[in-house]
Amino acid sequence: MTVHDLVATLPRPHELRARCRAVALLDAIVSVPYAPGHTFTVDWRPGVDLAFMDNGSGDQYAVVFDPAGVFLYGFDHESDATPWRAEDRAHWPGLLDGLPASLAPYAQAEEFLFDGFFDATVCAWYETGSTTWRCGPVEFADGDTDGADWLFDLLTATDGAGAFTAYAEDHHEHTVDKEAVAAVLEGAPLDDRTLTALSSHADFATIALRARALGYPVKSS
Repeated sequence: MTVHDLVATLPRPHELRARCRAVALLDAIVSVPYAPGHTFTVDWRPGVDLAFMDNGSGDQYAVVFDPAGVFLYGFDHESDATPWRAEDRAHWPGLLDGLPASLAPYAQAEEFLFDGFFDATVCAWYETGSTTWRCGPVEFADGDTDGADWLFDLLTATDGAGAFTAYAEDHHEHTVDKEAVAAVLEGAPLDDRTLTALSSHADFATIALRARALGYPVKSS
């Protein structure tokens, strides 16, 4: 699976935003007392939201929700497409070709640069008014990887609750209730019962504040 397969599985922007928000909340809950790997920032820039993932091992992704559309990129430092494959870093040929001018500045956003270079192995976008996700004309030989096969699993999985439950167990050694995960992914207002099913360590008042900051609904007590 490469970015060509990814663009066929990514949900529409409004669905992707909801999934990113829910995943960030879920990760904030199951990662207590540590910092979550998935975050969601409302008004990262005026009118622009940002979903971000950093796995702490050198891999990351970002999804920028701009009025002009959505800009998505990922970086798998061990993939064949890594810019570090050569002494002078260079993107995989075609990676950014065709990126609309309205979204192109995000490929140079300071927050996404490392030593002045945009480290990315996957890039896709969805222009407002479009009907499909697009990517550059990248080509891969059989067996070549760009990270699209695993970086965005939690955002594209048909069984989102199952995917997050497996993630919580694998990354946090934390067993969670799948129905509670599904409720959050469906956007059900967070309540104490759901939180308890997800974590016995998380404080409801603290998580409720975080949820509201994400723009996620919280059930009044």
